[in-house]
Amino acid sequence: MAAVALTGAQPADASAHTPPGAVRAGGAGALLSPQEHAELLKEAARIAVELAKALNLDPREVLQPVDAAQDADGTVHFRYNRTFAALPVLGGDLVVHRTAQGALSDTRAHRASIGVPSTTPVVPATQVAQSLHTALPPRLVVWSAAGTPSLAWESVLEATQDDGTPSERHVVTDATTGGQLYAYEAVHTGIGQGQYNGTVPLGTTHTLLGYEMNDTARGGHRTYDMHHEAKGRGDLFTNQTDRWGSGDQSNDETAGVDAHYGAAQTWDYLQDVHGRTGIRGDGVGAYSRVHAGSNYTNAFWSDKCFCMTYGDGPGNAKPLTELDVAAHEMIHGLTSATAGLEYTGESGGLNESTSDIFGTAVSFHADNPTDVPAYLMGKHLDLDGKGTPLRYLDQPSKDGHSPDYWYDGIAGLDVHYSSGPANHFFYLLAEGSGPKTVNGYDYDSPTVDGRVVTGIGRADAERIWYRALTTYMTSTTDYSGARAATLQAAADLFGPDSATVTAVADTWSAVNVNS
Repeated sequence: MAAVALTGAQPADASAHTPPGAVRAGGAGALLSPQEHAELLKEAARIAVELAKALNLDPREVLQPVDAAQDADGTVHFRYNRTFAALPVLGGDLVVHRTAQGALSDTRAHRASIGVPSTTPVVPATQVAQSLHTALPPRLVVWSAAGTPSLAWESVLEATQDDGTPSERHVVTDATTGGQLYAYEAVHTGIGQGQYNGTVPLGTTHTLLGYEMNDTARGGHRTYDMHHEAKGRGDLFTNQTDRWGSGDQSNDETAGVDAHYGAAQTWDYLQDVHGRTGIRGDGVGAYSRVHAGSNYTNAFWSDKCFCMTYGDGPGNAKPLTELDVAAHEMIHGLTSATAGLEYTGESGGLNESTSDIFGTAVSFHADNPTDVPAYLMGKHLDLDGKGTPLRYLDQPSKDGHSPDYWYDGIAGLDVHYSSGPANHFFYLLAEGSGPKTVNGYDYDSPTVDGRVVTGIGRADAERIWYRALTTYMTSTTDYSGARAATLQAAADLFGPDSATVTAVADTWSAVNVNS
């Protein structure tokens, strides 16, 4: 499954909505497989000594590869940290750019030549530790982030910030004079103002030059600005302060805030509710790209880049970065990493429904007062100009395309519409049929034969669907298979003779799935 989009009306490739020639030829980043990325890193290590000489670095400097990337035109970018006489150099990181023709250039954190008169400290480590009231010994480094490089001690002070956030304060002390050169907090909860989510906390990273939308607490999830280009990763959002966006779509950071926040909330939901660390369960974060294409009215997940991509909607005024939409995209990655539901026919509808179900679940878990949780997908996007949501879980047919109930032949529908019965099943299982109000939203969910269905609660409905997805569904699971998978999941969780198993069976019957 290369790419999965949010709606059926638009293709997943943003280039379809970008004027030809809008992207600089060869300037787009190439999507590398893990193997290709690993090979580039091996090359970075292999040529490190050669590059150091080409850059006229001091013979005592060693380049240590950190990352590598490649552009469509063959240009490669090798990112390195540096050591000097075997000491880490703070502010010594650089990126070496090599064209396909072999021409070299570099981008450095600090241009000053690395070098210190001596690597023997005057101020001992014990004195520094005592002055900072820490039992953790400092490490000897070369400080080269500003001014003339100097020998220094780097101490890490672990504590708790006033609001309960863990603190990891780094203090850099001159190893000759004992004076403080620099200090920073490595654990940051930035503040952003999104278009849909309001003012929210963000996981960001402090650098020597400012801040980045890099959530190291959640697998290094990063958010990039594509600047309305159709391809490539774009530029990582950076800021001199840890304040992002304005709440208005005219500020490019605003969409980044919503996407970054959505990724964080999805990570937290999977970890808090299902004990899963990251989409693949491997602790590795994906990344997000916003402002894709021009007037691109879609959002999609791609397994190839392990990333989410968001267009800005009609007139570039409605970025598709609402919380449940952001979660929807990330959950496609979860489905790919587990059941691998093929994106066609009934399995494709179940794939889409899984993203709608857990997109809704993430929204309820986040409980954002600005974007009040509801069983309505994309309720703020207004892509059709009528002020209506993309999809309704309580009565899917309200969108004019999705059926409320299963029927023979549903596999022929677009997967965004064949998801209807599964979305309806989840709502009924969680909340039950008939009129009710949840979080100020009114619902009146029907059933195929008018039977009354009593919900078991959203939390248990989520647990059942998650276990069914990760344990019993396969790439070709259809609606009958989904019924069997959820019944088995309910039996596992609540017992084979439990009322919950009966409720699951009754709810499937309410959407016309009986075997």
